[in-house]
Amino acid sequence: MSEVRFGILGCANIARKVARAIALAPNATLYAIASRSIQKAEKFAAENSLPASVRVYGSYDEVVEDSGVDAVYLPLPTSLHVRWAVTAASKKKHVLVEKPAALDVAELDRILEACESNGVQFMDGAMWLHHPRTAHMEHLLSDSNSNGIGTVHFIHSTSTMPTTQEFLENNIRVKPELDALGALGDLAWYCIGASLWAKGYKLPTTVTALPDTTRNAGGVTLSISASLQWDQPNKTVANIHCSFLSHTSMDLAICGSNGSINLKDFIIPYKETSAKFDFTFGAKFVDLHIGWNVRPEEVHVDNKLPQEALMVQEFARLVASIKDCGSQPSRNWPEISRKTQLVVDAVKKSLDLGCKPVVL
Repeated sequence: MSEVRFGILGCANIARKVARAIALAPNATLYAIASRSIQKAEKFAAENSLPASVRVYGSYDEVVEDSGVDAVYLPLPTSLHVRWAVTAASKKKHVLVEKPAALDVAELDRILEACESNGVQFMDGAMWLHHPRTAHMEHLLSDSNSNGIGTVHFIHSTSTMPTTQEFLENNIRVKPELDALGALGDLAWYCIGASLWAKGYKLPTTVTALPDTTRNAGGVTLSISASLQWDQPNKTVANIHCSFLSHTSMDLAICGSNGSINLKDFIIPYKETSAKFDFTFGAKFVDLHIGWNVRPEEVHVDNKLPQEALMVQEFARLVASIKDCGSQPSRNWPEISRKTQLVVDAVKKSLDLGCKPVVL
């Protein structure tokens, strides 16, 4: 199938990572970049040693109007996602958008409706879902796997990062007019997504924000904890904690009736070319409770491409299938984004209600 030509709208720091991923993906090429000024775009191209063939524009409109662009990647502030995702989709450009996908589900629905009505693919930038480690763990979560962890009862996840005073005063992610969700959108998107993934994307019954939330003067969330509860088909609790005020952590623990999965780097693996997780099966305490009968198995998973390149490769595969074979856009990725956004909205609503439970 044909190579998919990407245009990048915006020169945010994450765009450097995805530009590299596009270069590494075997079925994609970087065709154009744009910033709000030609000077910023040219600086980005020079600092990242982009090929001379890459078109450099001083406005986002020029990228979405370029007939050579098949797909756009949007590393823009969340407040701009609706405008540019809808505009791109109306020009028949496929849309890869940085997370959080939108400020709320109403905004996301506008994006998804534009993509669906124009027959273009949508995906958000949750890169960890594309790592082969994730597929390996998913096999252990399968109900049909008698050697897996069994029925999921408890999920714990964190996404925290240390920041500076400069970040807390001036970063886009703490500005209410740019990214009003703060840590709830930037970090909790991962933890909520991981909890939904572990539950086969069944929505929780209730969502409750916990009282330890910290907000800045503009009302943007800097640190938040929340609890998600499922009543069906079995009772499950997921606790998440996300913060711009803590040391770096990316923990994920999933405990089931027969075993557990634990990892400390579920969002960004410690190494680019391999990742691991601990799998414990059938653990019990020995006599007198002075030890365990088994030790966790350390499972290693190698990958030829970094997870962001695997994300680009999968997105480009879907786009090429639509372009070259007349396939329909995959509904899987929009559905995952929408369910994640619904839970983000519920956490925010619970917080606004004084940490009362919100029923989904």
